[in-house]
Amino acid sequence: MAIEVGSKLQGKVTGITHFGAFVELSEGVTGLVHISEIADNYVKDVNDHLKLGDIVTVKVINVDKDGKIGLSIKQSVDRPVDAAPARPARFDRQGDRPPGGGFGGRGDRPGGGFGGGRGDRGGRGGKPPAGKPTFEDKMARFLKDSEDRISSLKKNTEGKRGGRGARRD
Repeated sequence: MAIEVGSKLQGKVTGITHFGAFVELSEGVTGLVHISEIADNYVKDVNDHLKLGDIVTVKVINVDKDGKIGLSIKQSVDRPVDAAPARPARFDRQGDRPPGGGFGGRGDRPGGGFGGGRGDRGGRGGKPPAGKPTFEDKMARFLKDSEDRISSLKKNTEGKRGGRGARRD
């Protein structure tokens, strides 16, 4: 059977590295399953998902001119079309606007505006649920941490500039 892009094959795991796993296909041909193609979720260690000698179903995702074969385990699994992860709805640029009349503006003003006011938070009835920080809270925390790190860095490097002893002319 010829190895073509898009075909699904059975193979045996013959080697495991920190960047993926080598799978032996039919007729002794070996391909690589990159660590990013092992599972849908984050794979920190290949050994958590595969063992030497495992029989796996793989999908051929590329065949290079020099004979290297790229394989994928996660693409070999047939999923229903509606099983894709749901994404939040986006607003189009023409007509739709979020509740409250604007993007982050106050809901009590006509048009709402595009300012960074803390109006009604998009019509959700005030503050977000307790324990769940808003974007503004996360950004404020990030800025504070960033400023603390920079000031600490400046304190540590100021004394090290200029060298030792008297100035040379």
